[in-house]
Amino acid sequence: MSYVIGIDLGTSAVKALLLDRSGALVAEASRSYPLFHEHAGWSEQRPDDWVEATIAALAELSQAPGVRPEAIEGISFSGQMHGLVLLDAEGNPVRNAILWNDTRTTPQCREIESVLGEKLLRITRNPALEGFTLPKILWVKQHEPESFAKSVSFVLPKDYVRYRLTGALHMDYSDAAGTLLLDVEAKTWSSDILAAFELPDGFCPPLAESHELVGTLLPEPAQSTGLPAATKVFAGGADNACGAIGAGILSEGLTMCSIGTSGVILSYEPDASADYKGKVHLFNHGKENAYYAMGVTLAAGYSLSWFRETFAKGEAFDSLLAGIGELPPGSGGLLFAPYLVGERTPHADSQIRGSFIGIDGSHTRAHFARAIMEGITFSLHESVDMFRTAGKTIDKIVSIGGGAQNPVWLQMQADIFGADVVALTSEQGPGLGAAMLAAYGCGWFASLDACAEAFVSHAAVYHPQPESSAQYAGLFRLYQQIYASTRDINHALGQYR
Repeated sequence: MSYVIGIDLGTSAVKALLLDRSGALVAEASRSYPLFHEHAGWSEQRPDDWVEATIAALAELSQAPGVRPEAIEGISFSGQMHGLVLLDAEGNPVRNAILWNDTRTTPQCREIESVLGEKLLRITRNPALEGFTLPKILWVKQHEPESFAKSVSFVLPKDYVRYRLTGALHMDYSDAAGTLLLDVEAKTWSSDILAAFELPDGFCPPLAESHELVGTLLPEPAQSTGLPAATKVFAGGADNACGAIGAGILSEGLTMCSIGTSGVILSYEPDASADYKGKVHLFNHGKENAYYAMGVTLAAGYSLSWFRETFAKGEAFDSLLAGIGELPPGSGGLLFAPYLVGERTPHADSQIRGSFIGIDGSHTRAHFARAIMEGITFSLHESVDMFRTAGKTIDKIVSIGGGAQNPVWLQMQADIFGADVVALTSEQGPGLGAAMLAAYGCGWFASLDACAEAFVSHAAVYHPQPESSAQYAGLFRLYQQIYASTRDINHALGQYR
């Protein structure tokens, strides 16, 4: 038997999965690492903490019962997007990594818009948002000139870990698309953007396909992990791209709904011709010569976690959600806007905040819990609605994450999205997508699609109920009025926070 490993480098922990040729999970290992918030809005990590945690997780997998380390053929990666790791001439980080959820770079975003104008969307296909990498580069250049002067190149989080394992610097297209430095359609670093901000061509690492073999293990990591030095290492992809691969979103007509702390609607795009005017993201896929469009809800599962932590601390989610299935669509006339930490799609607004609208004395805790679930799903439906308005067919949605664990929520998604919703039989998230890239790279399958046929299986299908869908269609139009109706109030309240 032979095996591959998929490594998912998340914000709080790294998770490594060991899979066999059938796609069965043989073993898994996880290690956490600290997150640093030195100032309000800052979010940083030490890159070498990722490396140490990854090596420890790999060492655990190499010792899995019944598994010979030499039978582990390949490793690939999924990683948190956008995080900036600046490297000096010796390949060492010059400072902590600035992460995707760091919000210090609003002035740099406005500078990028001012300098590039219409070029920004034409080249990168994405607006300048605080989470992206180029604003972080400019922040360091302006606020820490000594650190920037030492910097000769940059990589993203998973790329640094892979570099430390192999000694080779690369970045795959799906992660490069989230830097605001890539010409997304041409699949090259944009010389126009680099020149506009006085960044040398060599500042960006060589580009690679996600399934591309980029090296083998250096002697020291091989010894530390217990894996053979000949173990193949593949480039890997951005976490959302790998999540899509792991959910089988590899052909036209397939869309993914992922509800974790944040929420994502991701739809396969065969080329870069779709023009969403920057309202949703358009990124290169982990599948070669493919793309995906993506909308983001910042506080999806977080909204429900906040509600439990605030009003039912320590209570199990099953108990918190008891009775929601007995309530009608609309939660008795109660609407919730999940803007607890601002919003991304379609309102890129860091100052907007959440609302309950329509509260009356008849509402119980169950009404509030259901309204939160509906509000999260309405927010995600804004992306689905924009895709359809642009002419895209959305008729089948694969649901993953916390939103796929509750049958009432799965039916709610089908009713609100107006599409069939299906959960996965066994969900392993972006780590599975990374393992699939390794399996394809090792030659186990003729294509990534063939790998998905073997590794990804669907569970029950939830069909939209006509009466509920009609009610939700009306409620959704009311929901869409909340942002404009509360924006000025929330912005004014910002001075009191």
